[in-house]
Amino acid sequence: MERVLDRVMDALDLETFLVCDSEEEGRRLILQLLQDMGFKDADVVFIQFQGPGVRVRARAYVHRSGDVYGWLKNQN
Repeated sequence: MERVLDRVMDALDLETFLVCDSEEEGRRLILQLLQDMGFKDADVVFIQFQGPGVRVRARAYVHRSGDVYGWLKNQN
């Protein structure tokens, strides 16, 4: 069965609110979450500390420029 991630052209974005004590903790938590989900390459795109935590958007890269793209494997 084909993996859906093989059809992702570049990256996945995840946006959420994390309860934490600081922006630095929020950054660490979101990157840990993406690592726990199996992504090895991720960046924080947006982070804002407000009230009880951070609003954060992170990008998990499935393919970077020049990679062997999964969605090209089945094209002839």
